[in-house]
Amino acid sequence: MSNKAKSVSELMNLTPEGRYDYMVEQVKVEKTIWTLQDQDGCVMLTTEDEDCIPMWPSEETAALWAVDEWKDCEPLAIPLSEFQERWVSGMEDDDLFIAVFPVQEDLGVVVPPYEVNERLTPKSQAKH
Repeated sequence: MSNKAKSVSELMNLTPEGRYDYMVEQVKVEKTIWTLQDQDGCVMLTTEDEDCIPMWPSEETAALWAVDEWKDCEPLAIPLSEFQERWVSGMEDDDLFIAVFPVQEDLGVVVPPYEVNERLTPKSQAKH
């Protein structure tokens, strides 16, 4: 069962680290991670140092980003198993990072995909 205790406005006011923690917990429960796509593929963001794919904990939070230049984008659900089996290694191969739960005023924490994957993997299943 999803923990909807926090409203979207409360989530938007969390620190970048708080949004990262929330996203990890939600993805563990829902077994889905969200990004945005348009006819050309996934949305890409560029920081000063990295190219990133933004990811969110829910369809609702991803849809909040789909405004202005992103208004033609649609939320894309990625099953957790697919994210772990294909996206993590594919993003690593392409030298892409994850912008974790960005909001309009704040890109959020930018981390390599393996770091998100490590936080999503139960300790007993983690590879040593």
